[in-house]
Amino acid sequence: MDVELILDAANATGESPVWSCREQALYWVDIPAGRLFRWDPENRSSQSWEAPEMLACIAACPDGSWIAGMESGLFRLTVSLDDDLQCNRLSSVSHALPGMRFNDGRCDRQGRFWAGTMQVELTAGAMAGALYRYDGGQSSLSGPRLDGFVVPNGLAFSPDGKVMYLSDSHASVQLIWAFDYDIDSGTPYNRRIFVDMNQYPGRPDGAAIDSDGCYWICANDAGMIHRFTPQGQLERSITLPVKKPTMCAFGGRNMETLFVTSIRPAGDLSDQPLAGGVFAVQPGVRGLAEALFGG
Repeated sequence: MDVELILDAANATGESPVWSCREQALYWVDIPAGRLFRWDPENRSSQSWEAPEMLACIAACPDGSWIAGMESGLFRLTVSLDDDLQCNRLSSVSHALPGMRFNDGRCDRQGRFWAGTMQVELTAGAMAGALYRYDGGQSSLSGPRLDGFVVPNGLAFSPDGKVMYLSDSHASVQLIWAFDYDIDSGTPYNRRIFVDMNQYPGRPDGAAIDSDGCYWICANDAGMIHRFTPQGQLERSITLPVKKPTMCAFGGRNMETLFVTSIRPAGDLSDQPLAGGVFAVQPGVRGLAEALFGG
């Protein structure tokens, strides 16, 4: 399957690609650089803006702004008329340990924003990561909805919103869980192992759901994307020209393109010169538009 490089972004940690149906454009972040990126497929041009903290995950708001998980909390990001990035705090967060930030995040089908936290220093391996839900209007986040993770990741919701998926990317865990999800209260329950990624190449990173309800997960370190059926069976794998894909997202005019961000690690990149780039694949299935934040 052909994999197209859409932008040689050289992102240190490209993450959280989101297709804006409103603008017909792709947005994503580079976490350590604290930058928000936009790519316009019409003229194949890109822009970026710098936030005041590391910027980990984004979800679109109805007015064209973005809710973002950063280091110290959740923020609303708005690109102003003079092309500056306005960054207004929505909610602070009390991390379990120093040196933590938000990581993966997205809205459920009802527009509630979910995001997980992690320690920046992964070698510590501390299970201090937690998953929070933000409905809007909170000055600070209350206690986590789920905790005991090293690197919560792979957050996704089934097409009907009644199943929530979540992974832990850390090498000591490498599991993907499924939860039943109460769409009225926004409560996950009945946690069970969906996929044990120790049995497959790569660590589970960011994910997307297609219109068939299949779960696409970036296999970090293995340079692949895996597609699992709703029953947790591996249906296919796609090989990428980089070793560390981070997250995938469906987009394009008909939601038929799978966009993939990646990491550009330090050191010799002679075997993966495009590391840190953003890629596009035509997998032959359609995705679903992301829910807008409803808070």
